[in-house]
Amino acid sequence: MNENNPGDSKTLVCVFCRKNDDCPNKYGEKKTHEKWNITVHYYCLLMSSGIWQRGKEEEGVYGFLIEDIRKEVNRASKLKCCVCKKSGASIGCVAPRCKRSYHFPCGLQRECIFQFTGNFASFCWNHRPVQIITPNNYRDSVPCTICLEFIEPIPTYNILRSPCCKNAWFHRDCLQVQAINAGVFFFRCTICNNSDMFQKEMLKMGIHIPEKDASWELEENAYQELLQHYEHCDVRRCRCKEGRDYNVPNSKWEIKRCQCCGSSGTHLACSSLRSWEQNWECLECRGILYNSGGFQKAKKHTLPNTNNVGINDCLLEESSPKLPRQSPGAQHKDLLRQGNKFRKDISTIITELGFQISKKTKRFYVNKADIWNSALNGFRNRKFNPLYTIEVVYVHENDNFEIEHSGSKQEFLRLLMHHLENSPLFEGSLSKNLSLNSQALKENLYYEAGKMLAICLVHGGPAPGFFSKTLFNCLVYGPENTLPIFDDVSDFDVAQIIIRINSATNIADLNSVMNECYNYLEFIGCLRLITSLSDKYLLAKDILAYHVIKRVQAPFESFKQGLKTLGVLEKIQTYPEAFYSIFCHKPESLSAKVLSDLFTVHTLSDAQALGFWNSYLQAVEDGKSATTMEDILVFATGCSSIPPAGFKPTPSIECLHIDFPVGNKCNNCLALPITKTYKEFQEKMDFAIRNTLRLEKEESSHYIEH
Repeated sequence: MNENNPGDSKTLVCVFCRKNDDCPNKYGEKKTHEKWNITVHYYCLLMSSGIWQRGKEEEGVYGFLIEDIRKEVNRASKLKCCVCKKSGASIGCVAPRCKRSYHFPCGLQRECIFQFTGNFASFCWNHRPVQIITPNNYRDSVPCTICLEFIEPIPTYNILRSPCCKNAWFHRDCLQVQAINAGVFFFRCTICNNSDMFQKEMLKMGIHIPEKDASWELEENAYQELLQHYEHCDVRRCRCKEGRDYNVPNSKWEIKRCQCCGSSGTHLACSSLRSWEQNWECLECRGILYNSGGFQKAKKHTLPNTNNVGINDCLLEESSPKLPRQSPGAQHKDLLRQGNKFRKDISTIITELGFQISKKTKRFYVNKADIWNSALNGFRNRKFNPLYTIEVVYVHENDNFEIEHSGSKQEFLRLLMHHLENSPLFEGSLSKNLSLNSQALKENLYYEAGKMLAICLVHGGPAPGFFSKTLFNCLVYGPENTLPIFDDVSDFDVAQIIIRINSATNIADLNSVMNECYNYLEFIGCLRLITSLSDKYLLAKDILAYHVIKRVQAPFESFKQGLKTLGVLEKIQTYPEAFYSIFCHKPESLSAKVLSDLFTVHTLSDAQALGFWNSYLQAVEDGKSATTMEDILVFATGCSSIPPAGFKPTPSIECLHIDFPVGNKCNNCLALPITKTYKEFQEKMDFAIRNTLRLEKEESSHYIEH
């Protein structure tokens, strides 16, 4: 009791453990009662076996009376720690007949469990509770969902698993730091946000959850900047005579903030904005958004038979509607300037989504001649769960669906994505928008399409690559913030109406077009009073908005709901630039180097055959073979491009004494024939790949023809 010098706080030692460490995360807060010259670690005091909190919170030390602390120290002085062999072991194992006693730091060292709840029980290393987990065949390491470092998914003292999310694993230290920062009100599962079950399990496993508010909630004026409104006109030429800071609500001199960064502004009149609801971006944000990261400004298209400004030119020069309004502050603009430093790679995002997939499998019976109905039946099955691993089994109608063959999941997902792209649910040539198909809407097929697309991505399927920028922006920012362009119109008659309206050279011509199309314009609600020739652009804009967006509102909402499966839509809206590259662009063409690097050699292979393989890849790239790079990849893996999440397992090659190459699509393994000459090698490769793919195409087309 008399060891401490009150004038030197760093050397004050805890009366229980005799350590002067000041580590709140490990030992709890270190507190000194100066009157009685007593210093304790909060956890050492809390876990001591022979003391109870008999006072109020403000009495003694944390409600423990000084006289009780003295008695407990005296009791502990007679007990020897079974770890360090020194006296003062105030904590004992509560297991029956166990006589082990130890200091709190010594207990941590030997991986004892201290339960900060109920009677504050302590368990030694032999009697500590363990997590009861059903055996799982985890082949690979999984990331800690807090620090993202990879760990072995085996429950130990330092590795814990969430009780509510079976694929969520944590470091004990990560959990403890998170619990201290979050407090009892915000400490929950990082995957599903469950708090009750999660906290109960963590308390049992010795995680201390303090009864306090989160640390970020206790910071004074932490969100003060969110309450500040930027009120300054930053355009090059401000027209307001009262100055750039003049702001009159509900007038043309009201200041509108940039919808992206919120740290630049303009008077409505200075940027020719008709109302406050109209979106506006500052020049800096517009330049960043449209000149980098895939959001480049679309090329202007001139329409035939017009000497005036084209409809696309007019629409593109309107204030951009791409992004929703965000909270004021310069931080967003800083993120835009930094570019990819703050953006997640698409493969990382898809991989993280894939952590949800459990080891439990769901068997899919697939008829390759009827991929769509096979997928529809499988996904609509009551027992299907998108979190289950998909196991593909091929059946054939010629065998009365009785003979089963193991199939490649990635091949099935590629064929399904190809069918989706060419289905009547979408319209357009290369860049597609949703169509209006009443029968598909009645059968809820738009929802199923969104669900299939989400499952394809998360389960390792190919990138869609066929979305129009307008459809993608509707998903990310909402239809109300998206402006369609003329290229989105796939209906020839509607396109001709827009062209004729845009080509009108005077009001009489414009009224003539409107009279001819009166019934159509009345039906879609686009009739308007024409007062000047420039009204033709507004009319064309209204027709575009109806045909591309409003007309397909019901299919869009249904498709959007399906895309929420496995959290895909939420990730798209969080990382739009990453997903834009795989939704609106086809994958880059494969090269000899890409394929050579993609395939690994796992077994001792013939050096000459490997040399022939590299020469063959180069010959295919140079056009000296009838096959293509995509054909080779399909033959070996079932995919015509590298999926966003990559291949699992990694594609490999082996050299065998066989007549022809064999592609094992289930294992992504390509067996190469060992030959004496390169010419023989190339002939065998060409023959096997061409004929295999030809037979598969004939099998798929059989259903379409009959």
